[in-house]
Amino acid sequence: MTTLLRHADIEVVGTAEDGLEAIEMIGRIKPDLITLDVEMPKMDGLTALKEIRKLDRDLPIIMFSSLTQRGGEATITALTNGASDYVGKPSDKTNMAEALRVLEDELIPKIRELCKPTPVKPSKIISPKEIIAEVKQQIFAKPSGLPSSRIEALCIGVSTGGPAALMELFEAWKSPLSVPIFIVQHMPPKFTELLASRLTSVGVIPVEEAQHGQEAFPGKAYIAPGGRHLELRKSGAKVVMMLNEDPPENSCRPAVDVLFRSAAKIYGSHLLALVLTGMGYDGLKGAVDIVNANGSVLVQDEKTSVIWGMPGAIANANLAEKILPLGDIPNEIIFRTQKK
Repeated sequence: MTTLLRHADIEVVGTAEDGLEAIEMIGRIKPDLITLDVEMPKMDGLTALKEIRKLDRDLPIIMFSSLTQRGGEATITALTNGASDYVGKPSDKTNMAEALRVLEDELIPKIRELCKPTPVKPSKIISPKEIIAEVKQQIFAKPSGLPSSRIEALCIGVSTGGPAALMELFEAWKSPLSVPIFIVQHMPPKFTELLASRLTSVGVIPVEEAQHGQEAFPGKAYIAPGGRHLELRKSGAKVVMMLNEDPPENSCRPAVDVLFRSAAKIYGSHLLALVLTGMGYDGLKGAVDIVNANGSVLVQDEKTSVIWGMPGAIANANLAEKILPLGDIPNEIIFRTQKK
């Protein structure tokens, strides 16, 4: 609380002791954002989240959860049930310095990003202008019309709001795609394994964490493990997945750019990339590589994104063939991957 009060642009308008009180207060004080602890008396945070989402689908909600196996499972449940983002509580509850660092370095930036006012149309560029200018100079090919090449792989990059968006995608597909799917979701270790299991349980496409040296097969999805970059390489006629712990890119590991640029080299014009909701601009430079290799890039629209950072950066750099509502994306991908 004291940490939040030190920031002049953040006003704490109320606190609740439990989930029931939080639900009652939301209707009365109408906050711009709320934080929920997973563990609370009377009504826990996960139950409160579901009840709040019945009343308000758009209110930003940040979950607090411990960085443990149990905490990871609770976090994935929260994110796939509509939480906007999460902040991991340090396992050592006596380490006040670490707790304050988490608040300053993780919670405060997420509050500011989720509470950004909706820009007046046309949307302003929301990723750094110098990055947009740099990538525009690197674009040698331009998306034009409907793709004519057969799609052989789908790469997905996503961050804030991603688990719920991925759930909607995988629930919508009623039969496996005819291509392999590679996913980079910004998450720490353990969480990506839990997310893969959750995605497998809601759909017909098996999702698993990528393994070093593993061959990729059509009809399956592979998610980059938290803390490790995912690259694709050719091994004879096979495409294999390679993992590494190279330095973060765009402050991320795994990074979407790493996956995109390696996939562009292998699949070229037969690659389809999708960038969903997320903070920052990871995937922007990789999208340049894809477009220059005559591949295709789709992005989620602003209205259905929790944060239109990553997809917005690509749209504002004129790299996206289409900007689509989340609900339209599953059928668009089916159409693209079935096209001969």
